[in-house]
Amino acid sequence: MNGAPSSLVSPGLWGFFAFFLLGLALYLLMRNMNARMRRMSYRSEELAREAEQERAADRERKGKGSTPTEGGQGAEGDAGRANGPASGESPSAEPQQ
Repeated sequence: MNGAPSSLVSPGLWGFFAFFLLGLALYLLMRNMNARMRRMSYRSEELAREAEQERAADRERKGKGSTPTEGGQGAEGDAGRANGPASGESPSAEPQQ
């Protein structure tokens, strides 16, 4: 015809239902995904707590047989040095600017 949009053509009731069902499906999928993500987060926190308790129990068992070394590191040795000061620096040294 002459290229002007026709007011006789519309998606109609079926188009509305299709769009509504897509929106409803999206809502349900997002709700399910959020529940699964929350559950996964709780499980990882629980596993981390259990691992920390096991490490504490191991440290306690190992700590009874040995005496703490200089700096109070005990059975862990140099494990705390990864985030500590670089070699040659004292622990109380302030960063240079």
